[in-house]
Amino acid sequence: MTRQHKPALYGRQPEFLATAISILLAVLVPGTSRADEAQVERGRYLVQIAGCSDCHTPGHFLGQPDASRFLGGSDVGFEIPGVGIFYGPNLTPDATGLGTWTADQIVAAIRTGATPEGRGLVPVMPWPNLSALSDEDAYAIAAYLQSLDPVSNDVPGPVPPGEPAPSFVMRVVPPGQ
Repeated sequence: MTRQHKPALYGRQPEFLATAISILLAVLVPGTSRADEAQVERGRYLVQIAGCSDCHTPGHFLGQPDASRFLGGSDVGFEIPGVGIFYGPNLTPDATGLGTWTADQIVAAIRTGATPEGRGLVPVMPWPNLSALSDEDAYAIAAYLQSLDPVSNDVPGPVPPGEPAPSFVMRVVPPGQ
């Protein structure tokens, strides 16, 4: 009887497979991480040039933006006569902000001017302009917002006309009034 020659890997396939998977993941994961970092950085840039922090960072309207609560929601409302009082909401991934929203829901709000529940965004939110963003840019903004440190800040909801404001308010007055 002759003896059959068995490949060196025979009998060690699970070990070989685990090693191959580890090498594959080591090669692929850093590339994915770099792509994610690039997407988040692109989103940071877009949020910065769009001026999102103007309406969404505490202290901004008072000339002292609180960088430790960046995009954590405004502490100053603005009133539009006959429409109501609005506070820039918390855009961080906290439960009091966008913490329960998916990237698709953030992109939809940016593009349609409505929350996932269907409530319209503040009339001055420039969603008609933002609706023209490419998918790449819209999802970069969502990725950036989801990458922020969560800020717990339950911003008051829209206040109907004639109702008392829960905090300081700036009033937008049309010409002639």
